[in-house]
Amino acid sequence: MTKPTPTARFPYLKQDFAASLVVFLVALPLCLGVAVASGVPAELGLVTGIVGGIVTGLMPGSSLQVSGPAAGLTVLVFGAVSQFGLPALGVIVLATGLFQLGMGALGLGRWFRAISISVVEGMLAGIGLVIIAGQLYAALGIEAPESGIGKIVGLPEALVDTLGSATALPSLAIGAGTVAVVVLWKRMPKKVRAVPGALAAVLLATFASIAFSLPVATVEVRGLLGVIQPPGMEAFGGLGDPALIGAIVAFVLIASAESLFSAAAVDRLHDGPRTQYNKELIAQGAGNTVCGVLGALPMTAVIVRSSANVQAGARTKASRVLHGVWLLLFAALLPAALALIPIPALAGILVHAGWKLIPFHQVATLWRGNRGEALILVTTAVSIVAVNMFEGVLIGLALSVAKTAWEASHVRLEIVDDGTGPIQAHLSGNATFLRLPKILDSLEALPQDRPIELDLSGLSHVDHACRTALENWAERHTTAGTDPVRVLVA
Repeated sequence: MTKPTPTARFPYLKQDFAASLVVFLVALPLCLGVAVASGVPAELGLVTGIVGGIVTGLMPGSSLQVSGPAAGLTVLVFGAVSQFGLPALGVIVLATGLFQLGMGALGLGRWFRAISISVVEGMLAGIGLVIIAGQLYAALGIEAPESGIGKIVGLPEALVDTLGSATALPSLAIGAGTVAVVVLWKRMPKKVRAVPGALAAVLLATFASIAFSLPVATVEVRGLLGVIQPPGMEAFGGLGDPALIGAIVAFVLIASAESLFSAAAVDRLHDGPRTQYNKELIAQGAGNTVCGVLGALPMTAVIVRSSANVQAGARTKASRVLHGVWLLLFAALLPAALALIPIPALAGILVHAGWKLIPFHQVATLWRGNRGEALILVTTAVSIVAVNMFEGVLIGLALSVAKTAWEASHVRLEIVDDGTGPIQAHLSGNATFLRLPKILDSLEALPQDRPIELDLSGLSHVDHACRTALENWAERHTTAGTDPVRVLVA
């Protein structure tokens, strides 16, 4: 019996191998940058990237989507580490993964698609603003204020204070140069662009800092095994803290929503198998569970890496698994290379990533077509900057629900009075408590000395509050010495 050749067993191995190298080169600087910006050792970003590639990558769900540490969770992780400590991060991420596994098993993955896109884009905009503000301080080589408002308000003073600093200016130059390279890299010849812009920017910044002996901070290296610290039993004691529970809920909601929205976006980029949302949520949960056990960063699906994977010609999940293998080999064989990378270069990468999170085009489009949705987007973003991530998202969701409820309660009251017979009041649409004041004002303005027919047959829905109020109005009008109000129903 003839054995199948590797080409027959893996018909797209060549395409997937090439794509995996591209994704690895895109993911490497982002993994490091997200970790440093989150206030954790840089290697933990690589750990999450490795788990996202190998563990989540092997599971069914979305075949071409790539997972790893995401800029969208940077603000949330930094806040959690600052408030609860690094050991508690493992507990939060582990609990997040277990919740995602449970939700996926219960078939709740598809419900995340029902979240208002304005809330999601507002969330990303708010995250982007906080990331940009915070990483500008990192580019200056100084510590950033804790609050989002503090970061933004304090920027002018920080910039003025660093103008005469011999260390801040070189650091700022490295950060600004990194952003410039990333932005301008798309204009380079196609062969040059085979190297991802983010990696090229970090490499050039590293060479510049070494060549000119610039006094800039570099990544602190502890080694891959040195940073893996599974949470101990004392860390689980914090689960009784309501604030920690709130953080877990925020991680679950935001990580799940970002992953599944990314899956929907990636599906639009290729013609292959569509995402199975519940299975993808289980895959994300499995990856986060492993990351939590290892004390690493949380993961989500990342649109930057995923789109790079599709554009590089990937055909199967092998490309994302191999990218995780390359991250593992790099972390194991070349850990000393991390110590050469300037922190302001990673800050520049995150500033660019934060800028791309802000949906300028969508805001303009929504403002022209649906100002209510545009206001929800802006309010969500401002709330995240002014308060925090979790409460900002809740504010956005509450506004979205309120707007939907208001729009869904359209009701029309038509009065027909021919001057001789009873006055006819026809109600149609959805009668809810939100429209009740308007309905009652119109009915109470009708003449008290005329018989009235209230026709409710045109209503597709009437809630309890509205039905009770209409019945009470009919009783009050009847006692005015006129014929009883005649109520017609379907």
